[in-house]
Parts: sequence; C-alpha cells; structure tokens
Amino acid sequence: MNTIAVGSTLEDVLRHAALPPLEIRLLLGHALHLTRVQMITQSQRVLNEEEAGIISQLIARRHAGEPIAYLIGEREFYGLPFSVNPAVLIPRPETELLVECALERLPPQGSVLDMGTGSGAIAVAIAHTRTDARVQALDVSAKALATAQGNAARNGVRIQFLQSDWFTALDSAAGTQAFDLIVSNPPYIVDGDVHLQQGDLRFEPIDALTDHADGLSALRILCSQASPYLQTNGWLLMEHGYDQAKAVRTLLQENGFTDVQSWRDLAGIERVSGGRWTAASQT
Repeated sequence: MNTIAVGSTLEDVLRHAALPPLEIRLLLGHALHLTRVQMITQSQRVLNEEEAGIISQLIARRHAGEPIAYLIGEREFYGLPFSVNPAVLIPRPETELLVECALERLPPQGSVLDMGTGSGAIAVAIAHTRTDARVQALDVSAKALATAQGNAARNGVRIQFLQSDWFTALDSAAGTQAFDLIVSNPPYIVDGDVHLQQGDLRFEPIDALTDHADGLSALRILCSQASPYLQTNGWLLMEHGYDQAKAVRTLLQENGFTDVQSWRDLAGIERVSGGRWTAASQT
C-alpha cells in the first residue's frame, strides 16, 4: 500500500504500508500528531481525505529515499531531541563517541569550541551534560546556525554561536580566545566516494559531507590552525572516516600535538582521533 485510500484505518496502514513497521509508525505519528500509545488505542480511526493525502505523500517521499529524519524533522542524539532539516547533517550514533571523549577531558568550568556545528548536536549535548562549561559553536552556514540555535533553545542550554569559515571569525574577534577543548565533525568523505550517491547521504548537505578533495582538507586546517586557540594542555578532538585514523594521527603529530591517539566506536572502528597541546608543544 503506497497510496492510502480515504477511509483506511490506522490499522490498515500499519498492516499494509510498504515500509518497515517502525518507519510507518514514525510517519503516522508525525502526520497525525499521535504518540505510539495513541496509535494503538485509536487503531480503528478512519483517515479523512487530507490525512490520507499527507500520509501518501510521506510514504512516496520515503520510497524515493528521503531520510525519515528529514520527513519528520527530528532525530534523537545523546538522549536529546534535535530538529533537523536539509541544511544540516542528520546526527548519527557514532558521533556520540566524540561527545564522550570531550566530556572525559573537559575540566570543571571548562571551555569548548565546536567547529562546524551543523544541527548543534555535539555542542548541545556537551552543554546539556556539563552546565558549568562555556560552549561556543560556529558554522559557515547561516541556515545551519539557525537550526543549531533552535536546538539549543529547545534543550534549554546556553551556547554562543558564531558564523565563521573555520577560524576566520575568531581571528577578527576582540582578543584571541583559548579553549580547553576544540571538537569537530568536519566534512571528511573523499570526493567521488560512491557512498555520497547512496542512502541518506544523497539528501544531506554535500559541503558538510565532503571537502571535494581527498577527505583530509578540513582535518588539515584543524590540525594546523587549532593550537593558538587552545589552552595549555587543551585537546583537539575530531571525528573522521573509517580509514583515516592513521592519517589524522600523523597530522596531529606533525603539528606538534602530544598524547595523540584514536578511539573506537561501538562497531570497533577508529572513529575519533585527537591530541593534546602542551607547553612543550609550543617551544
């Protein structure tokens, strides 16, 4: 059942829609503003023409590959709700590793800079967990920043947002700012990678996925330009591709970082790498 007939019940749609059960429940809940319990208790509810049309359109868009998160406008990350749209990447579970690594290294009343914040997922998760921290987040995209600001308000956290192409706007700010942590999930997919034409990635903002080069351009910028913005013993932590850990560790070492290491996600993949900027690094 791809086109929902007027007069169909919720039970009819749940039984016969050509989508996985979880997906159709999410779409129905979104379209009809119903909780999962309400869908059960109202299983014999009859759909009117408008409702049937809305649900049919959502099912058609899903069959065309559009991500569920964009269709319903929401995705959970680190136990928090985030509004998402095609201007930002969809937060993914593996990125929670970056948040965990940051929280482990964030001192009391510490400061964090999230580079390329997108939906604000990383910055909001850190600020929500550590209410004592000072969190700043930047992105080159005004639309992404608007989404991130909305998510900060939605989750009741205070974050300073700044529109910037990496460190550019920080350079023009009054005085050089230094942080205990710089974190980033930058674009790291190699230009022309077949995955860019598959699944959800087809619908996500291309400039947030790839550097249109070898996948390391943004990571090089971070490793080479972060040190002036780090406190002594501050950490630079970055998410990267499944096969980039060795290259990122090399970039960190070449730029004077110590304690360079990588951390594995739940799938056993080296997903986050980072290093510490020490006083010795600066001599």
